Amino acid sequence: VQLQASGGGLVQPGGSVRLSCTASGFTLSTTFMGWYRQAPGKEREVVATISSYGTPQYGDSVKGRFFISRDNPKNTMYLQMNNVKPEDTAVYYCVRIPDLWGKGTLVTVSS
Repeated sequence: VQLQASGGGLVQPGGSVRLSCTASGFTLSTTFMGWYRQAPGKEREVVATISSYGTPQYGDSVKGRFFISRDNPKNTMYLQMNNVKPEDTAVYYCVRIPDLWGKGTLVTVSS
């Protein structure tokens, strides 16, 4: 049972990037999933969550810019990040809430 995140990297301010999280050993669509992030020197925070019904919720700092979704046949969850800002720089984690964390993927927003 594990989560594998990918898609991080260097992106310019105002740009877009999509993170992916593929689950193995369980069916992602039947569980409460989310993306968290931790910036240097800051506490970990929730970015977005998606319920088993597909209902998304977002942290205040990313509302209107980030979008969480999933592809059930691929057992994969996504985080589409648009109009990124330097303060979005962080390690992003996909999570089966509350008990399974994937290894993070680093997103760096810089020109």
